[in-house]
Amino acid sequence: MLDQLSACPSCSQPLAAGDRFCGVCGADLAAAHPGYGTGGVPGGVQPAAPGGWDGFTPPGAPGRHGEPDFTLAPAENPAPGARPGYAGRGVRARLDVQGPPVPGPEAGGPSVQGPPMPPPVAPGVPESSTHEHPPPGTPDGPMVPPPPPPPVTPPPPAAPPVTPPPLSAPPASAAPDPRAADPRLTRDDSPHDGPPPHPTDPVGTPVASGARCVACGTGAVDGDGYCDHCGHKQPRERDHMEGALPSVAAASDRGLRHHRNEDFFSLHEAVSPSGAPVTIAVVCDGVSSATRPDDASAAAAVTAGASICESLPQGTPAPQAMHDALIAASEAVTALAAEGPNEPSKNAPACTIVGAVTTEGILTVGWIGDSRAYWVPEAHGAPPARLTEDDSWAAQMVAAGLMTEDEAYADPRAHAITGWLGADAYEVEPHTASYKPEGAGVVIVCTDGLWNYAESAEQMAAAVPADSHARPLQAAQRLVGFALDGGGHDNATVAVIPFPGPSEGAGPV
Repeated sequence: MLDQLSACPSCSQPLAAGDRFCGVCGADLAAAHPGYGTGGVPGGVQPAAPGGWDGFTPPGAPGRHGEPDFTLAPAENPAPGARPGYAGRGVRARLDVQGPPVPGPEAGGPSVQGPPMPPPVAPGVPESSTHEHPPPGTPDGPMVPPPPPPPVTPPPPAAPPVTPPPLSAPPASAAPDPRAADPRLTRDDSPHDGPPPHPTDPVGTPVASGARCVACGTGAVDGDGYCDHCGHKQPRERDHMEGALPSVAAASDRGLRHHRNEDFFSLHEAVSPSGAPVTIAVVCDGVSSATRPDDASAAAAVTAGASICESLPQGTPAPQAMHDALIAASEAVTALAAEGPNEPSKNAPACTIVGAVTTEGILTVGWIGDSRAYWVPEAHGAPPARLTEDDSWAAQMVAAGLMTEDEAYADPRAHAITGWLGADAYEVEPHTASYKPEGAGVVIVCTDGLWNYAESAEQMAAAVPADSHARPLQAAQRLVGFALDGGGHDNATVAVIPFPGPSEGAGPV
């Protein structure tokens, strides 16, 4: 037998009797000193340690019982005190340990050794049509049966459908209540207590504590208008409004850029002295640079609509009734400045207005400002028409022949209005015009939040749904959606009046 080595040839670590590997650097002492630990026989085979696995298997030689040779990856959670890259005596380890190094022993100290490694487990064979597992209990069979599959929870039963309550007959007018809420605030599939909602009222009710959140759909809305689950601020009461009568419908939306909806509309139905039906729609747009523009638009729309609805049944001609209604609306907005409160840095409450009346085959429009009315015929190929002329800088430039329409509306000053309702208006000059449309069609009454995305009559006609004559409310909803899809830079409001289509020709009366 060769003499026992007293120190490692690689790191000079003292060795104990019977050591075959250095406890510090892991050097193979037999490789460094042939014949060491083999009883003096170079190249001799080291007897297997008890248990058969703690011994060293030469590279390339088959493992015990025909098992393949393994190179063990480092454990994810090494034993305390184990050095990085060292997997214990008799086991080859990869030197790619991740994480901070653990300090080893000082030179000359005892060797560091991790816990004995467990016997390797041969990789499992996936189940397939070409592999069979031996029965459990055999030497090569599985030692532990596979765990049972997790229990399958049956899906919850579907909720029964809920039928909405029936609607009652509409009244003679349909002006949206300024206190009415966005329909997204209170839309609920559960049955409602009390009388059903009226079809002419804006869909929805004022926000109440406990209403369902429009963002997450689960949280309750507190008294300040915030969801107690996700914290989402709920829409304001006027952010979205809709109204409908049998002969007219309207929709209004805050848009995507403004913090509130400063538009408003008013819808009415009446009967002329001759018994002919009368349809009235008024749309107003608050001036954002003024004080309380939302109050101004609401006051003007409600006042003008009520004025026409009162005067026409008494025999007042439609053009005169429209003119008087615009003057009454102007006076209502002017009165807001005296009532206050007003912001010192802003102008008095102000808005624009446009209205339309249909009765006995005649269409009458009236306006102040840049809100518009369009005629869109139902017949394919019939030309549409814009029925109003803006009170704006761009319109004045075009009327004076100083610019073309395209040049004027491309100018940053294009939408500066030259006519409006309010205490600081220079002079209120109502505009009215009457028409006899040829054939059936719809009258579109809207604010610039819509016509900015469909300025010409042809563009507006292309945006109006083909079934708008039969479904005016859906047409109004889709036109508001068209403005939102275009960018929603402003409040968007539109009223749609289906026209019955008399046999007489078109053109101003």
